[in-house]
Amino acid sequence: MNIARLKSVDLHWREDGDPAGVPVVFGNSLGTDLRLWDKIIPLLPASGLRLIRFDKRGHGLSSCPKPPYSMEALCEDAEELLQQIGITSCIFVGLSIGGCIGQLLASRRPDLVKGLVLSNSAAKMGTTQMWEERIERIHTGGMESIADAVLQRWFGDAFRRTDEAILWRNMMTRTPADGYTGCSAALAASDLTASTSKLTLPVLGIGGEYDLASPPDIVRATTQLIPGSRYVEIADAGHLPCVEHPQDYAGHLMTFLKEDLHVGTL
Repeated sequence: MNIARLKSVDLHWREDGDPAGVPVVFGNSLGTDLRLWDKIIPLLPASGLRLIRFDKRGHGLSSCPKPPYSMEALCEDAEELLQQIGITSCIFVGLSIGGCIGQLLASRRPDLVKGLVLSNSAAKMGTTQMWEERIERIHTGGMESIADAVLQRWFGDAFRRTDEAILWRNMMTRTPADGYTGCSAALAASDLTASTSKLTLPVLGIGGEYDLASPPDIVRATTQLIPGSRYVEIADAGHLPCVEHPQDYAGHLMTFLKEDLHVGTL
């Protein structure tokens, strides 16, 4: 385990793969930690890729500053982390709010982000009213009060009946309420449409057929804001297709790295 002592937060991060490889940075969804990518990492090449994961503020083993947060602050956390660990160019794979962080980081630092995967993410996720209502519900009833509704958005019916779904429910409910509501406030206030539409880097959009949190149509629409981008959809998957269908997910990621970014001899 590693901890990066940044200006306003301490971020937990992990490195796998090849220390000399092309950096690929993974950003997690709301209510999850870096274990979101546990099924994907073993499916990627052991050489040629330096795989970086981190817990955003208020999640996992990172510190939890007092909310609310802003998307700019979350982006600055990621930027400062990469600077501290010596990454000057990377491919950013962001899921949900992780994809929002990736969009903003790519806009602010085109020199740093050379390729972007927008997984189950959009330029504008949900409405301000929706996020404010969710924040209020958590303030009133705690994380448990939203757990079942969130799992319906995360996974398809079949996966929700598995024992593994219990683990993901536990991960979400054990997320600090301040961390979850802080990031929810960032989503409520954020609309990245203008800046994302100006991006010019290679982009892959990934949607899930049954995603109720970021429906495929809005993921596709955000992807299409960026010239030359492409979109794929994973069948029978909800908001976290890297968990439900890791083989398919890793396959799309590898195709993007090889064909769009021409990464080494992968």
